[in-house]
Amino acid sequence: MLFTEDAGYYARQVKERKVTVLALVDQALANIEALNPRLNAIVYVQASTARAQAKEYDGYLDQLTEEEIDRLPDFFGVPTLLKDLGQHQAGHLTASGSNLTKDMTMQVTEYFVENIIKAGFVIIGRTNVPEFGFKGISDSKAFGQVNNPIDLNRNPGGSSGGAAAALKSGIVPLAFGSDGGGSIRIPASFSGLIGLKPSRGRVAVGPGSYRGWQGASINFALTKSVDDTWTLLRNLQVEQLEAPFIMPTIKETNLKPLNRPLKIGYMDQLNQDWPLNTDAKEALNQTIQVLRKLGHEVFQVTEPFDRAETMRNYFVMNSVETAAMMKDIEQASGQPVTFSDVEPLTWAIYRAGLKVPSYRYSQLLTEWDKWTAQSEAMFEEEVDLLLTPTTNGPAPIHGQFDPDKLSEIIEKEQHFDDYEMADQQGIVWKHFEKSIAHMPYTSLINMLGQPAISLPVYKNKDHLPVGVQFIAQKGNDYLLLQLAKQFEDQQLLDTDIVNL
Repeated sequence: MLFTEDAGYYARQVKERKVTVLALVDQALANIEALNPRLNAIVYVQASTARAQAKEYDGYLDQLTEEEIDRLPDFFGVPTLLKDLGQHQAGHLTASGSNLTKDMTMQVTEYFVENIIKAGFVIIGRTNVPEFGFKGISDSKAFGQVNNPIDLNRNPGGSSGGAAAALKSGIVPLAFGSDGGGSIRIPASFSGLIGLKPSRGRVAVGPGSYRGWQGASINFALTKSVDDTWTLLRNLQVEQLEAPFIMPTIKETNLKPLNRPLKIGYMDQLNQDWPLNTDAKEALNQTIQVLRKLGHEVFQVTEPFDRAETMRNYFVMNSVETAAMMKDIEQASGQPVTFSDVEPLTWAIYRAGLKVPSYRYSQLLTEWDKWTAQSEAMFEEEVDLLLTPTTNGPAPIHGQFDPDKLSEIIEKEQHFDDYEMADQQGIVWKHFEKSIAHMPYTSLINMLGQPAISLPVYKNKDHLPVGVQFIAQKGNDYLLLQLAKQFEDQQLLDTDIVNL
């Protein structure tokens, strides 16, 4: 049985005693066995612990009254998958898509994962990612490429590509991801799913690491319904005082209909070097027409940023944070990380980070703050929401984003320490050049800390989806979900699974 419905549906089935938790878990495990050889979406399966938890839940249900069952967590008994990047669970492996960390068993469960379990989920395994989550596609040397269920010759994106493939194929009804530069929204766009990146500080962080990529990265999930997205956000939101970024919780208990038309500013081509793809343009235009029919005011806006500059800033941040991570790994293992331990791109990002002076990193974060102030002013003075394509076209064919003269670039990366800082950053940029042009809309939002959601509103003539992205003022996740629900109520979101 494939999971054709959303997670909330199966939780209700459990509470109404129409299905056991063990039956759901066994079915999800059977789906992995049947479909994963074609998708390569799941890298670790924890069948014994999942079945043990399922049996415990079923036994617990037998002892409860109907009233007590009604008070169970919203997702009680629903099988799910964690992303194999962060989202640590004590006693289980986390590889982060890398041979370097393939055998690492976690000693501590992250607060975010604890909250997933408190929400009632049964964790059955972990999904495939690119090495350390660095790319917008999922194709690590350690575990291989993920295949998009819509077209197995294409990639579902990254870095939550395994999660997207598992959800779109019906292996599970909801899959967890994280988003440090678009890593939930990009796979949602390429796979015809809903992908919310919450506001910075909205969900739990720690213990251990509290500011992933200086707050740019955040955990959440890919879903098939707005109801699941809203219910999950309500369950996972925290006001965490020990965290460096604190977000007041949303007080509403229900997702109410919009009670006014919104002012929505749209942006299309962000840079002359990244021409707007025909499908992305059609997705945007179709969405604008729908919004106007729904009574919203839609108009074009120009953002006060140079997107190429923000992207270069993002890659400098990424390289410094990677250098810090690699030094932590070296310290823990007592062994230096070498070129052969990781993929050439990872090595380049790591070594580039070592040459960034501390004063430049401080300046870079100050630039984030200035851009945030400029963006927040747009919301205060001009718009309720911003609209862009999520991606500049549909899911890429495997290998589509490989840089030209790849072997030459890898040769440079092998001798990376011989280059000056500016040259190093230029080589990293060259490695990402094609993917940047295809995915330019998401990473700035991570730097600004704002919430954004990708909605599956469009398919091209080849039935490939391209999502559109709505962006809200920091803290206004609720407004995004109100608009998403309006689209869903109009039956405008196509999240149906693909039956392989």
